[in-house]
Order: sequence, then structure tokens, then C-alpha cells
Amino acid sequence: MEIYTPKTKIKLSPVIRNGREFVEVTFGNDNDIRLSLSKEENVLLVGGRAYLPAEDFVLAEFFDRYVKMAFIDYSAIKETAPRKEEDKRPPLPEGYLEKLQQVRYSDHTVRVYTSYFRDFQQHFEGRKIETVTPGEINDYLLYLIHEKNISSCQQNQRINAIKFYYEKVLGQERRCYKVNRAKREKTLPDVLSKEEIKKILDATVTDLRFFCMFSILYSAGLRISELLELKPGDINESRSLIRVRQGKGKKDRYTLLSKPLMKKLTEYNRLYKPKVWLFEHRPGEPFTESIVSKRLKAAAREAGITKRIYPHLLRHSFAT
Repeated sequence: MEIYTPKTKIKLSPVIRNGREFVEVTFGNDNDIRLSLSKEENVLLVGGRAYLPAEDFVLAEFFDRYVKMAFIDYSAIKETAPRKEEDKRPPLPEGYLEKLQQVRYSDHTVRVYTSYFRDFQQHFEGRKIETVTPGEINDYLLYLIHEKNISSCQQNQRINAIKFYYEKVLGQERRCYKVNRAKREKTLPDVLSKEEIKKILDATVTDLRFFCMFSILYSAGLRISELLELKPGDINESRSLIRVRQGKGKKDRYTLLSKPLMKKLTEYNRLYKPKVWLFEHRPGEPFTESIVSKRLKAAAREAGITKRIYPHLLRHSFAT
């Protein structure tokens, strides 16, 4: 039996351009590969080379997308895989993480609060954080709004992360800040048509992981944080149900899965054999919202959809 071997070769190399780390993709003059690379997010194409930001590059996903198009030489990436940048932010104050866990906030909320509060600590580095005044906190929030252009959603999350420390951990009185909590404009959310949903799913049908994730977001109406916190035991195959742990209101709920999706999930479990999380980026490590969002945007581009695409849009589309 003849074994097909791709004639084109892709070589991956770590490079630095203008002080930033990139993965250089050398692919010659193959037009099909060039077209596929042009759809990658934040790609820079120069002749027979493409440059992808190293912080967003996931070797396993790149390999899955291009292995049928070319032989991929990734030896340089494996040998010189960049280490994660050391987190130089101050450690959390005593009791902060423990209190978050005690009140049973979701894993997603814990990650958001702890990250934003460490940003807050870093801003006031050298100070005892309990001595920071409400006026100084107000100035910090204004700095984030005007200098960092944070979204209204992030503004509220950062305020909550700060208030949690002073009010819940230290037990101080409720604090109010002069910065008005941002309110989202009351506009109807964009939705995707059934035809657009089908095109997105068709664009991911070769990657069972993302096909199942996008299908669950749409057909079961889950939030992205709920999807990423699913565990293998949350799928009830006999009843075609999925258990959503600690959704809004802190109560588990069940939602029905269609038979075709249940069949795909069964196939997914057989192929990938997840251990800790239902959808694992690496063994024992869940996918991140960033990875799921980028793959969804890539699928939408491939499907020719020009709307602004984000995971929660699938939930909006389910609700309508």
C-alpha cells in the first residue's frame, strides 16, 4: 500500500522581531498553505514566511491544522520552547484566596478576582495594601479606565475584586467609589442564524474537540466558563443530559443534549479519553477562554462570516 507523504515542508523556528517573540513559519511558495496561514489571527506574511505571536501559538493545534498539507519540522520549537514569563506581581494577601474558596465562587471567578487583585497590589507595591485609601483606589480605577481603556465588564470585575478584600476578608464596612459602575448599553445582542452556525460547525468538523465545544455552547446554551469547568462525569449518556456545576445562583442545573451531539461526545470521549476536565488542552489542563475564542474566530473567518464573533454569541443565538 502506498503511503502518502506531503511534498511541502513547513519549518517552525522561534524568532524575535521588534522585541517580540514570534514563531516563524517557513513554507516556500505553496499557495494553499499561504491561504490557510492568512486566516490565522495576528499573522504577518512576508514572502514564503509567516510570523505568529509566540504567546498565542499552540503547537498541537497548529500541527492538527497543517499536518495533512505538509511535513512539519518543529524540532527547533521543541528544543527551545520559551518558558512562561515569571509572574512578578506580589503574592495574594493572607486569607484572600481562602475566603474566595470558602464562599464557593466558581473556578473562573476565583481566577479573575485573584489576577485583578494582584494587579491592584502591584500598582501600590511597597505599600501595606490595607492602608490604601478609598480616594487612592478611586484614582487607580480612573487610571485603568482612561489609560488602559478597560471594558465596562472588566471595570466592574476589578471593583468587585478590590471590594471583596476590604469587605469580606478584612471585614470592613461597605465601600463606595466615586467612579460610577459602568452600565452596558441596552442594545439587542447580535445573533447567528442557523445557517451561520452550521457553517462554523462545518469548519471545525475535522477537530472533534472544538466541534463538540461549539455545539454545546450553542445547543445547550452554556456560558464559556461553564463549558470549560465541565468534567467527564457531568455527561449522562443514558439520559442525554449534561450537568452544569455552580452556574449563576450557585445551583447545579441539567440541560438536555441532542442525540447527534451525544453521539459526537461519545466519539470524542473514546478518542481523547479526558481525565480531569471534559475538554483538556493538555492532560489534566483545561482549555482557556482565549484559545476557544481564537479558534471560534478562525472558524468564522473560514466560513466567510464577517460579524464580530465571540463564544457568548453562541449562547445568545441559542436563546433566540
